[in-house]
Amino acid sequence: MDAYCFKCRAKKEIKGAQPVTLKNGRPATQGTCAVCGTKLYRIGKA
Repeated sequence: MDAYCFKCRAKKEIKGAQPVTLKNGRPATQGTCAVCGTKLYRIGKA
């Protein structure tokens, strides 16, 4: 799964992706950028 990395300024692969639920109940995917290690979030079902 890909997400936009603000540090790399490009779409990158999510490393160690885990499904999470946000405070408002929406599903999301959390992980780290495979290139720079920045935290990435992708809102919506995986």
